[in-house]
Amino acid sequence: MSSILKVSAQSRSTAVAGAIAGVIRESGRAEVQAIGAGAVNQAAKAVAIARSYLALDGFDVVVIPAFTEVNIADQVRTAIKFTIEDRVAATQPDVPLA
Repeated sequence: MSSILKVSAQSRSTAVAGAIAGVIRESGRAEVQAIGAGAVNQAAKAVAIARSYLALDGFDVVVIPAFTEVNIADQVRTAIKFTIEDRVAATQPDVPLA
């Protein structure tokens, strides 16, 4: 599993989208984490943009949102985690990725 892409409210959605697309092309799966309304908004936009980038290369991705808890400065915070997977890899895990 690749590292988690962390998104803030100041993150450029197109830059995050490019990172998501790159990770999907490389490993077939990416995780994006965001804390706060602004960060979740940027992450959601980035996922939508990445989907269009990847569609040009023949990828069809699915997105699985979930709550997760993270520890920041000894405080537990609730984050939103988006797991983005290539639909083929998500439905057929034994298929080798390009």
